[in-house]
Amino acid sequence: MEYTKYKELVYQIIGSAMTVHSELNWGLLEPVYQEALSIELDLRNIPNKREEEIKVYYKGRELDKKYKMDIVVGNIIVELKSVVKIEAAHRAQLCNYLRLTKKRIGLLINFGEPRLVGERWVYDEATNECFLVDKEMQRVFDKNYCVLLKSGNE
Repeated sequence: MEYTKYKELVYQIIGSAMTVHSELNWGLLEPVYQEALSIELDLRNIPNKREEEIKVYYKGRELDKKYKMDIVVGNIIVELKSVVKIEAAHRAQLCNYLRLTKKRIGLLINFGEPRLVGERWVYDEATNECFLVDKEMQRVFDKNYCVLLKSGNE
């Protein structure tokens, strides 16, 4: 699968998040982790951009409403949370960002638990679907928490 080419960079981003979690612990505000993770990525010479805007269009017209992605590393969107538990709405947010930007990989990382929690998501433009992958970047079919999010004219 073509997503395996992102495996090493995803591993480095997650390792950076683990370092931040070890240093700051859990339960702080999301912007604190966003800034700290960006610094950690910089220290590891991993180019990243914070709060990159996503333009949204309706029938060819740009809307005034913009979204901001927490951190972007190349084709990887890193969406950070500091919540009790990752919920379906958080996954939907990340998948919408992937769909709107056509970026390939999304990481959903939660600093709100005693142990760092993260999920790897992939966007397939050909099928317009977002799905969960494991650490080998292979699709996961665990229906306990993997819900395919599809959008568009089906």
